[in-house]
Amino acid sequence: MKKKNLFLAAALALSSAAAHADEGMWTLYNLPQAVYEQMKSYGFTPSYDQLYKSEDAIKNAVVNFSGYCSGVVVSPDGLVFTNHHCGFEAIRSHSTVEHDYMLNGFYAKTFEEELPNKDMFVSFMVDQKDITEMLAARGFNEMNNEQREKLLSEVENQMIKEVHEQDPSLDLEIKPFYEGNKYYATTYRTFRDLRLVFTIPKSMGKFGGETDNWMWPRQTCDYSVFRIYADPNTNGPAKYSKNNVPYKPKHWAKVSMDGYKEGDFAMTIGYPGSTERYLSSYGIREMRDAENAPRAQIRGVKQAVMIRHMRADEAVRIKYDSKYAQSSNYWKNSLGMNKCIDSVGIIRQKADFEDRIQEYQKWTGYLKGKLDFEKMKNLYAKRFDADKLSTVWRETFSRTSEFNTRALTLIGMMPEKGSKKAKTYYSFPDNSAEWDAALDKDVQAALIDNFRQYVAKEELPEFYTTIAEQFGGDTRKYVDWLWATSVVMKSGKKIKLTEKALAKDPGYQYAKAVKAVYDKCRSVINSVYEDIEEQERYLCDAKVRYEQELPHYSDANFTMRLSYGQVGGYLLGGEPSGYYTEASSIVRKMEAGEKGTIDYQAEPVMKQLLSSPDFGKYTDKTTGKMQLCFLTNNDITGGNSGSPMFDGNGNLIGLAFDGNWDSLSSDIWFDKRLARCIGVDIRYMLFLMDKWGNAERLLKEIGVK
Repeated sequence: MKKKNLFLAAALALSSAAAHADEGMWTLYNLPQAVYEQMKSYGFTPSYDQLYKSEDAIKNAVVNFSGYCSGVVVSPDGLVFTNHHCGFEAIRSHSTVEHDYMLNGFYAKTFEEELPNKDMFVSFMVDQKDITEMLAARGFNEMNNEQREKLLSEVENQMIKEVHEQDPSLDLEIKPFYEGNKYYATTYRTFRDLRLVFTIPKSMGKFGGETDNWMWPRQTCDYSVFRIYADPNTNGPAKYSKNNVPYKPKHWAKVSMDGYKEGDFAMTIGYPGSTERYLSSYGIREMRDAENAPRAQIRGVKQAVMIRHMRADEAVRIKYDSKYAQSSNYWKNSLGMNKCIDSVGIIRQKADFEDRIQEYQKWTGYLKGKLDFEKMKNLYAKRFDADKLSTVWRETFSRTSEFNTRALTLIGMMPEKGSKKAKTYYSFPDNSAEWDAALDKDVQAALIDNFRQYVAKEELPEFYTTIAEQFGGDTRKYVDWLWATSVVMKSGKKIKLTEKALAKDPGYQYAKAVKAVYDKCRSVINSVYEDIEEQERYLCDAKVRYEQELPHYSDANFTMRLSYGQVGGYLLGGEPSGYYTEASSIVRKMEAGEKGTIDYQAEPVMKQLLSSPDFGKYTDKTTGKMQLCFLTNNDITGGNSGSPMFDGNGNLIGLAFDGNWDSLSSDIWFDKRLARCIGVDIRYMLFLMDKWGNAERLLKEIGVK
């Protein structure tokens, strides 16, 4: 075989699994024809234009949900389905001990009862286009990073001005794709009056808790319902007003009661947050050892303190439910990802691929003198310790207690030397209803103590000497003293922003010492950041060129993406996992909850409802069961939460809400054999809306008979 053919065969052998594994988070406006043809072969029937271009395109029903999740419009009056955990903070913010919507659920029986939510929104993607060549024509490729950022800002501002002239309700953003080798401009229409309509109790919306998180089998009914409100005159975006009316979309997703069976086509469209599948072996090693490992350890310490306080006081639980859920999700994610990295041997596989890229370089000369693996190795080695300490710093001091948040905010408010900054005073608002002093103090003390293991004694901040000498090594007493004596925790007090005024304030001095650690880390990180980014960009370019016979998708960056595949299980512990769960399985777990397993405890009415001998129209026609959750091999990540899951006709069959334990390395490596998307069945959602919520007006609006 000729040398050229040998290299092509190697590339195809390496990538054939990816090409046929339904891997990929594809942009819709330029979906490769080969991908669309593969979708059709799996059973997808809508036309190519019905995905993106036409007025009734499927993408027109999908929304960016508040900048961190996905959602789908399901009615002519702007109802939006998303995950319960995506609506978690909105539900919590409306909850009190007297009216605990987290615990008891919520249903607005009229439009007037629907609850507005501060700082929440949904965005519809209107258009997307590649502007890479336009940037290149303006000298982008010859610029340094600072010049590139300036040009990108100028181009973005000009394009925003142009879309505003067409339609003031539109906005636009430019983002890098393919590690910065391409740039796309995306136009959005954003609605900021979003109201809570329906949510089931937390025991069902988060059923299984941390016990079942990232696990299969699942029975979690992870959904909540919101409504978009619009200007009554234009049907366009408007700030919250009592005069706003339900939004009238041109297109919404049709709910399917027909279900699915193993092997059926399945598709998600949503906003995956971040993946790094082009990342080098050096970057993955850094991720495993300098980021995931310390993050998991430190969050474990923090969460143990939090849960103790939350279980002792209902008011404290309501305040911290959302914070705890966010923390624990990425705690478990870090643990699982590291396990997968090692068990699959991802670093070794990446290194082997990089060896082949180097051979390709020798043969073709492609990126010779630019992509340099020895240079990349040395750059990562120089950054490793600083990156690890930076992770430790963030997990220990950044927004981990109200005191830490305020103290570091105060540092940020200080005028720079020689600055004529007008603001010379600052005062913290009284937000005491949002935090609990006892919990925050215990967390702060525990994390200060935990920090010692990551830093040499002689490099610890000065306040560790204060703890030893003035408080006999008792960090909790030191924290009490900080809270009591520093101006930081005196809400409403005017704080003079000068070094002289704050020279004796222990909270300010604590913050200065903490920030000094971070600044030292950032200095090292910043010194190599651009060079590492450049090498990673070259590596992505080389991979795409090496595998040029194949379609490639860009890493996720919270822009709309499509993933497709099929319904189906996998081998779990050597045995078939099954592709769905059914009602009797949650009843068995509820019985375990009655015996003390906290994450499986639910309201008695839920056990009663799910023990029914007849689920009527919500029964699956194929299995004769009431199906709860199901598996597909769709390619998802964080941000896909709430993504609609469509069948081969483009109808809604569920919402994506999680992945299995074996998918936790998918941000860097998609394993076709094991990675699965877990979805909540739309019929399970509607069943609880019907039988628990008695939400007949919503079912009628959605079109369920």
